[in-house]
Amino acid sequence: MSQRTERRGIHVDQSDLLCKKGCGYYGNAAWQGLCSKCWREEYQRVRQKQIQDDWALAEKLQREEEAAYASSHGAQTQSHTQSTAPQTHPGHTSLGPFSKFEEKKTNEKTRKVTTVKKFFSPSSRTAPKKETQEVRTTSPSLSRHASFETDQVSKDFVDFLKNLQKPGREIHKQCRAFIVNMSGKKDLGADELSECVQDFYQSMADRLMSHYKGSSESVEQVMDQVEKYIMTRLYKSVFCPETTDDEKKDLATQKRIRALHWVTIQMLCVSMDEEIPEVSENVVKAITDIIEMDSKRVPRDKLGCITRCSKHIFSAIRITKNEPASADDFLPALIYIVLKANPPRLQSNIQYITRFCNPSRLMTGEDGYYFTNLCCAAAFIEKLDAQSLNLSPEEFERYMSGQASPRINSSDADWPGAGQTPDVVATNPVLAQLNHNLELLSSLNSRQETVMEAAQSLQADLLSWPQAVKREVQEILEKYPLQILPRTVSAIDANNMDNENLPPPLTPQVFAG
Repeated sequence: MSQRTERRGIHVDQSDLLCKKGCGYYGNAAWQGLCSKCWREEYQRVRQKQIQDDWALAEKLQREEEAAYASSHGAQTQSHTQSTAPQTHPGHTSLGPFSKFEEKKTNEKTRKVTTVKKFFSPSSRTAPKKETQEVRTTSPSLSRHASFETDQVSKDFVDFLKNLQKPGREIHKQCRAFIVNMSGKKDLGADELSECVQDFYQSMADRLMSHYKGSSESVEQVMDQVEKYIMTRLYKSVFCPETTDDEKKDLATQKRIRALHWVTIQMLCVSMDEEIPEVSENVVKAITDIIEMDSKRVPRDKLGCITRCSKHIFSAIRITKNEPASADDFLPALIYIVLKANPPRLQSNIQYITRFCNPSRLMTGEDGYYFTNLCCAAAFIEKLDAQSLNLSPEEFERYMSGQASPRINSSDADWPGAGQTPDVVATNPVLAQLNHNLELLSSLNSRQETVMEAAQSLQADLLSWPQAVKREVQEILEKYPLQILPRTVSAIDANNMDNENLPPPLTPQVFAG
């Protein structure tokens, strides 16, 4: 059996998309295969353990410092007492310098321990009041140079909350206070910022659940508006923050996708025939949606782009196969769309959704399913190798280096989908259109050459026709020479004319009136 007939395609079990702890929700590669709920629990457990360990270390260092200080101070006090006892009165001058020194040392130790405690305490994420007040004047919520989109979102949020009356005013007040508070935490890492936002989501959802008495639909509707308002205001400060390497990952992913431009639809076993106009249209729409994701600010809107892209892919597969698409058909097609689109800042957008989206959307529903598949597609592209495409390592390296390019030939007939149409299947719609145009130009060129040959032949015929006519006339004249006989001119009134041949003269006739 040949190498290509043994290929099995890209397959991911449904269980691989779920949380590794078996809770039933969708997992995420950024959370080590866990869902957002299990990840937060694990993160809190590790963080709490780290805080306890740091507390123990700080207390140990404090005890050691106190013991060393007491030992050193005891020796200094004994020596100082022996040298100054005859000259000074006890309890006055000798205790003054020591008291100041001890007070200074105690304050220094207290400051060190307090700093360590604040650093490892969960409350360290809250900025001091003074700093918050200083930042309040330049916070995004009060900025005079807010963008039109931000102003429009704020207006829509206020209009939405007016229908809630008193709870709406409280929600707006808490959201504004949270935004101002987050403005003073620009030095925090991405995980700490995500933790703050997720804590706010959780507390807000709990309050709404108690207010609406368990109406999850109403709570979800309000939380969608809260997320839209908050993340639109905080987008510039939390998307691709400087404390992360998201930008570096974006550049690496874009470079990787550009290097894989040669990957064909057959190599990925994608069940889509782009020769069908409806399929080609859905592919273009899917590429447009995945690229448009970067222009959105709200995580929910970015998820909406992913969902629309995925639905276009399912439509293209269904039209090609004339049957509903399966999950095994979807992932290879999504990988192919990502390779063709090369979405801008793909890793940053994935991390932004992971950190700041409402966790309920990522754990269940079609949005969570499609987002999980996109994460799998990005991970597959990063790890894609010769074995994944059923190529030899030598072929893979030649393609990656640009020394060679895959060509469709007769040996590809045993690839899946290669024998579906009698015509040669193009590797790329753009290349297929280019080849079609080249064929049309070649046909037009041959037709033009035929016309030019006919025109040149006509021109030669027109030039030779007068000579041929003259030659034929000359031959006829030579064959039948013209003989001119002499002519005799006779006059009627001549005397020598033979009048016998003339008719008789007319006789006048008279009629009686």
